[in-house]
Amino acid sequence: MISCRARLVTMDETWLYHYDSETKQQSMEWQHSGSPRSKNFRMQKSAGKFLASTFWDQEGILLIDYLPKDHVINAECYSSLLVQMNGILKEERHAAGRSPMHDNAPAHRALATQKKLSYLGFQCLNHPPYSPDLAPSDYHLFPGLKKQLKGRHISSDAEVIAAAETWLDGRHSEFFFRVSCQN
Repeated sequence: MISCRARLVTMDETWLYHYDSETKQQSMEWQHSGSPRSKNFRMQKSAGKFLASTFWDQEGILLIDYLPKDHVINAECYSSLLVQMNGILKEERHAAGRSPMHDNAPAHRALATQKKLSYLGFQCLNHPPYSPDLAPSDYHLFPGLKKQLKGRHISSDAEVIAAAETWLDGRHSEFFFRVSCQN
């Protein structure tokens, strides 16, 4: 029996950086009680960054789009991603009736986006106002990806994309299915 969660497509965005300093846990080191403390310098995130828009379901990643840092996601951009998503669902998953789940960002709530969702036949789950971000990407998908990239000095967008996609490709379907079946 397939639950209604099997029909959900989760969408969320995250910033990926050329350099994102280590977390305190990653930079910890064992020392004797009498040894001097190591100095950790404050590091700022690198100027090289871009936005990764990720669509995924219980079977895995459906679409990732990378937007350079000087661009913004607006209703037109998001609508074009929805069209790509629709094509992928029809082609790869052979599944009609999948519903995207996204947060209440302005580009997602725009009238043009709502019209595109209706035109494509997507039924969208409403995000309750004033509620915390409920997208599973924020607590299941992105933390592992960001942990993989933290502390690494990467010189180009292409290298960051390759590292991100290598990590995402390494996730088996159980990784995606597990979050779909929670609650």
